[in-house]
Amino acid sequence: MKPILSLLFFFLFNLINAQQTDYVDFKSCKVLVKLDTVEKSVEGSVRFQFDILKRVDSIYIDAKNMQMTKPVVLIHLPSKTVDTLQYRNDSAKIWVKSDFLKDKTYELILNYKTVPKNALYFVGWGNDAPNQIWTQGQGKYTSNWLPSIDDMNDKLKFQFNIQFDSDYEVVANGKLFLKTNTEEGKTDHVFIMGRPMSSYLAALAIGKYDKYVETSESGIPLEMYYYPGDSLKVEPTYRYTKQMFDFLEQEIGVPYPWQNYKQVPVHDFLYAGMENTSLTIFSDAFVVDSIGFNDRNYVNVNAHELAHQWFGDLVTETSGTHHWLQEGFATYYALLAERHVFGDKYYYWRLYEYAQELFDQDNSGQGTSLLDPKSSSVTFYKRGAWVLHALKELVGEKVFKQAVKNYLMKYQFKNVETANFIDEVEALYGKQLKNFVAEWLEAKTFPYNKAMASLEQSVFIQEYLMTDCEAKTAKCDYYLSAPISAEAKSKIVAQVPERITADVFKDGLKVRQAIAKSVVKIPEELKAEYESLLGDDSYVTQEAALYNLWTNFPEDRSRYLDKMKGVTGFSDKNIRQLWLVLAFVTPNYQEELKQQYFNELISYTSSNYGFEVRQGAFSYLQALDVFNEKALENLYEATKHFNWRFKSFAKDLWGVLSNDSRYQDKANQIKTSH
Repeated sequence: MKPILSLLFFFLFNLINAQQTDYVDFKSCKVLVKLDTVEKSVEGSVRFQFDILKRVDSIYIDAKNMQMTKPVVLIHLPSKTVDTLQYRNDSAKIWVKSDFLKDKTYELILNYKTVPKNALYFVGWGNDAPNQIWTQGQGKYTSNWLPSIDDMNDKLKFQFNIQFDSDYEVVANGKLFLKTNTEEGKTDHVFIMGRPMSSYLAALAIGKYDKYVETSESGIPLEMYYYPGDSLKVEPTYRYTKQMFDFLEQEIGVPYPWQNYKQVPVHDFLYAGMENTSLTIFSDAFVVDSIGFNDRNYVNVNAHELAHQWFGDLVTETSGTHHWLQEGFATYYALLAERHVFGDKYYYWRLYEYAQELFDQDNSGQGTSLLDPKSSSVTFYKRGAWVLHALKELVGEKVFKQAVKNYLMKYQFKNVETANFIDEVEALYGKQLKNFVAEWLEAKTFPYNKAMASLEQSVFIQEYLMTDCEAKTAKCDYYLSAPISAEAKSKIVAQVPERITADVFKDGLKVRQAIAKSVVKIPEELKAEYESLLGDDSYVTQEAALYNLWTNFPEDRSRYLDKMKGVTGFSDKNIRQLWLVLAFVTPNYQEELKQQYFNELISYTSSNYGFEVRQGAFSYLQALDVFNEKALENLYEATKHFNWRFKSFAKDLWGVLSNDSRYQDKANQIKTSH
């Protein structure tokens, strides 16, 4: 048989065979990575050690669109005999051929180069955005930048050697074992993971950072990274981190399984956060000051990604059918951590919100079984959390906590299915959970009535449900003056905004925020009280109050604009952008500066800013119904952005403007020139 046909035969033979994990067990991976910010490329080598479980003639490594830069080398252990192997690169996998013998150990060395299309992102490096490189490999994406194992059922011990410019901070999974300066201003960073993990959790983050470190009660270093200019935001951003870490170790009953825990904010991240083993990467939109903390803080994401270090990283689902074992557990234990910080009312309120979302999802016909791999995030996260709450109520806290501990210890560094967890609970409970599983996990419809019955054990929730005045009875006046919870009072404010009195403004930050959102037609007698909302410690309140006051009292627009001129708001510049729009359209207000204000708004559409800022600017320009050439160019560039949500928004808006006769010609020119 000709050599080419022979190679084709063994590749096809293995393609129709069983999963590779049936005959190969990958044990470790040593990685060398060099990153080029001009080419936006990755070059390096990987050295896998693996055991052969069944005799085979070929194996593969997942590698998307990678060029092999040197011959593929196989080392036979323990003899250390070296072979150069035939290989086939099909742009998805690197297939290598040899006579792999059962119960033998080998090392495979691949040298490669690639320009990743996904999973590793070069941000900045050509504009005014912060220069960063970071990864997001959830699912089967790590193999876009690192030859690796997409199958999460095979776990490896990783060692990373990352070479990069010495002026930048480099962070990766595991403990920084060695840091060595090399020639030409480069530094080698060697990180070692002491225990095995799935390849999809391999991660790195590079940028200009400072670091704040605390130590948990169990001695684990907690490394919290931040931009050098954000020192005043460190405390509100990472507030309660150590407290929640210590709580989760105690509550779960299993020590944190890795050498350290690091958290790094990055620019334009695809999601809220990602639980890479020992290294959470999260969106820098959650980096907040003390005012922003009251509206949009990192606490829940912080707790969620931390809980994943046990649920998802220590024990990992076998497939999407059991995805709730990761997301449901992380959501539930994050909620327990927040309960520890904020109290029982917070805990029951969040469960109530989850139940309403699930109820609405069912009513829209979108409900699915928790074991459906195509379920929504609402199902995996929030129904999953509800399952654990209901299960604990059924079997008792003692049985539940011991079962979770047994489950984690039995399957640590392994992969799990739902039955593995349920078996551990049944073993301690002494009864079958078949009916519970059928109703809470397998049924397409969330058991809303049982969830509400559970919640009504809380006096706080009882009060909230009873407090209702949509019928506009005389009782509403009582509710507005009664000492009820902020949540209940806010509901009443939303139901009858026209009946708000001056006294209601005294009911605290949450109620005042509800007033700002709900009372859009401001009575003259409440003007002074409403104006006080502009000074609240809430950027949400300030934004809503500024707009509503500007709308209701044209004669005082200049005064409101003067008061709020220097306020930026969140990192997405929510208040500043609103201010620019209002200043631009307000007659006789700083006419000589209107072009400057318009230009500033246009500038926020550029790639110098995060996608949240850009999307806000594009939306305001659409509301103003005016786009200049620069804004159109920035919009077209945004249609190619790697963040799919922002890209989708930009494509939709580009489609609208491309069909508008005022912009059609210019849009066609921009598209052609790019």
